[in-house]
Amino acid sequence: MKKICLLSLFVCIFNFGYGQNREPLQFPEGVVQEMDIVYATVDDVEMKLNVYWDPRITEKQPLVVFVHGGGWRRGTKDRPREAIRLLNHGYTVASISYRLSGVAKFPAQIIDCKAAIRWLRANADQFNYDPGRIGVWGASAGGHLVAMLGTSGNHTDWDVGENLEYSSKVQAVVNWFGPTDFMRMNDIPGKIDHFAADSPESLLIGGPIQEHPEKVKAANPITYIDDEVPPMLIMHGEDDDLVLPNQSILLYEALVEVGHTPELLLLGGQGHGGSSWHLYFPYVRAFFDKTLKH
Repeated sequence: MKKICLLSLFVCIFNFGYGQNREPLQFPEGVVQEMDIVYATVDDVEMKLNVYWDPRITEKQPLVVFVHGGGWRRGTKDRPREAIRLLNHGYTVASISYRLSGVAKFPAQIIDCKAAIRWLRANADQFNYDPGRIGVWGASAGGHLVAMLGTSGNHTDWDVGENLEYSSKVQAVVNWFGPTDFMRMNDIPGKIDHFAADSPESLLIGGPIQEHPEKVKAANPITYIDDEVPPMLIMHGEDDDLVLPNQSILLYEALVEVGHTPELLLLGGQGHGGSSWHLYFPYVRAFFDKTLKH
């Protein structure tokens, strides 16, 4: 079995839970911010995305799509955080919105993510990136959704709406501390009772998770693992008491069991995200360089 890597870095962190980093974004000179592009319309609601690109670059670049967290019930596409740093390293970046759990229940969120990937692939020439090299990166609830994108590439039931002639498959996945098996999130007591009717997971599927095992299974990325799952980097803080590290270990072990070689980094002294996670950007960049550039 591929060895799990444990990184011990003891630093003072600000724990943002399911929320967003509020630090101002720094965009490289020459980057154009194409904001609020409508990629789909669902029940008269416009679903939007942003694309950050440099029109001066003539060579087609890989695209990395950031999916925000927020417990599937809040969050914004307009703060793609660390992903913006990829603009300095030969990437185009997009960030997407999706229907939140107060608006629609699962699988609406993954349906929207797949629709966004199809739109981005259909419009690659407009922004001069390579439609055959699309990676995704998400944190917390966004980590769950990018894991779902990675494992469900051949699950076509969620490909509905526009641009169906284009694939919603992705070529690389970075999952930062995303949930995997909702039923195992209470294995160790933490800050959230995930069995509660008002937990983020229960609100996502439309009822207490223990009363809806089939819906929980449908929302588990492990359910869809097959031979074609793309490379995946999974990173999780060992001290995370909102989403237990077992969630990443479960996904890692399920991928290894069928012959994949994911990378799992368990970060000593780290909780559920925080201001120090920018220190791990080099691991993400190296992973995308390896999977999308080479």
